Formats: sequence, structure tokens, C-alpha cells
Amino acid sequence: MATITAPQPTPGASGGLTWRQRLSRFDVRSAPYLYIAPFFVLFAITGLFPLLYTAYVSLRQYSLIRGDLGPVGLENFAFVLNSPRFYVALRNTISIFLLSSVPQVICAIALAAVLDANLRAKTFWRMGVLLPYVVAPVAVSLIFGQMFADQSGMINAVLTGAGLDPIGWHRDVLPSHLAIATMVNFRWTGYNTLIVLAALQAIPRDVIEAAIVDGASRLQAFFHVTLPMLRPTIIFVVITSTIGGLQIFDEPRMYDSVGLGGNSRQWMTVTMYMYELGWGAQKQLGRASAVAWLLFLLIVAIALLNFGLTRRIASSGAVNPRRKNRNRKGVAR
Repeated sequence: MATITAPQPTPGASGGLTWRQRLSRFDVRSAPYLYIAPFFVLFAITGLFPLLYTAYVSLRQYSLIRGDLGPVGLENFAFVLNSPRFYVALRNTISIFLLSSVPQVICAIALAAVLDANLRAKTFWRMGVLLPYVVAPVAVSLIFGQMFADQSGMINAVLTGAGLDPIGWHRDVLPSHLAIATMVNFRWTGYNTLIVLAALQAIPRDVIEAAIVDGASRLQAFFHVTLPMLRPTIIFVVITSTIGGLQIFDEPRMYDSVGLGGNSRQWMTVTMYMYELGWGAQKQLGRASAVAWLLFLLIVAIALLNFGLTRRIASSGAVNPRRKNRNRKGVAR
């Protein structure tokens, strides 16, 4: 008859494990957290702390010259929400955002589709679309500001040469928004194009070829096969362009030599209004912090709206299993 003996614990170790085994187990369990810790530490220092401190400053009377003068509650938010310039800046920001982001995403998808084709010197053309992104935004703003000048600009010179009336690119609201949106599209279209191009190259070619074999044209295969498979990348591009478009500052700030957003604040954005409150004549960092938090809440609201729309689109494109089973039963009958 066989006898069963209990396992003997390792000598000199409490709980059956030596200190080397405990150290090895701790290393295996803690290594993933240690690898990702630098990102969260840097984010807490450079992202989370400024965000929370801005919320703290927005509730106080904080002057750039005299410093902290005590709490004021929600007076800074009330001042901003009762200021007509805030709503003018909000209108300009949303207008420039729509005029830049929507054409930017469409042009990025179209250029990525062209660059994904069988072209000669692919590397040259792919690097070429990224060159505007390398140019400094100040240089782009200065160049385009001269091109869209009201009196001596190249665009108005072409229009008058063609027999058309010159446009007040710095005088009127919509033309100034179009000019600034053109700068934004010039810089960021190539960047988004490469992101979409990388997603295009990850799509299996046999899926597109199968659609073409089934009788679809190249255009039909692109709209009905390629674009649905690009949905996650398009969502990413839309969200990043939304965040960047609502925080636009460099292009409108350098659009003219004064940098106030026009005589009537025709193109003053929310970030420019925040800069004017904090570092302009008022030098009220509390009010500027209130504007920053209102902009943050606006970005979060639009991001949630984008998330809801994209989730609804994704759910509408999915196949309902009950409907699929009903179709099978109908076919069987």
C-alpha cells in the first residue's frame, strides 16, 4: 500500500518561499506597472496638476501683478459668461473649427487614397505632404497674412486681375475665418493624411480584390469596403482635429501685426480671449482660468457628442443576430 507524504517546505523560508523567490514574484507582478509608471507620473505633473490648479485659480481673485487676493467663488465665471466678447470668441472658434476640420478630414482621406495607389516615387510624395507640418506656425501665419492682405495681398491681386472685387480678408468676419482655416488646413492636412495612409496600408488587399471580382468598381469598393474599415482611424482623426481646432491660437494671433483678433474681434478665438484677460490690460489670471475651464468643458462636451455619434454609427452598421436568424428562416422556408 502506497503512502502519501506531504511536501516539505524549503528550509529557511517562511511560508515555503525563499527571499529570492519572493523577490522574483514581486518583480513579475510589479514590472508592468513600473513600465507604464513614467507616463502617468509625467501626465500627473504636466497635465493633471495644471488642470486642477487652474480650477483652484478660477475660484480666486488672482492678479498677475498683485498675486492671490483671496477667494471670490464663481464671480470669475459670472464675469466671463456675462461678457459679450466671450460669445464673439466662441462664435469665431466654432466657425474656424468647422471651416478647417471638415475639409481637412475629407482632403486627408482623398490624399491618402491617392498616395496608396501605384505611384512613382511614393516616398517623395509621402514626404512632400508632411513638409507643411514641419514649417513653424508663426512663419505660416506671417506668409498667409501677407497673401490675404486687404490692400496689397496676392489673393486680392489675382481677384482684381480677373475682374472681380477685392475681398476684405481682414475686415469681414467670414473671409477672415476662411483665411485662418486655410492656414490650419495647410499645416495639418498632410499630418492626418499619413495617419489615414497607415490605416489604408493595414487593410488586407484580398478584401478589396474580392469586392472588385464580385462586380464592384474601384469607387464603389472604396466607399463600401475601404471607408467602413477606416472608421476607427477616422474617429481618431476627427477627435484630435476637434481638440486642436477648439484650442487654436497661433494662426489667428499672428494673422495681423496687432494680434487682438481684428478691430471688432472678427477672428478672436477663445484662447486669444483667455490670453487677453490673463496677460493683456486686465492681467486677471482668475478670469483667464475660468475661460480655460469653460473651454475644457466645451471640448469634453463635443468629444462626448462625437463618441455618441460614432457609437451610434457603429451600432447601426452591425448585424442584428435576431434579424439574421429571421432571414435564415425565411430563406429555409
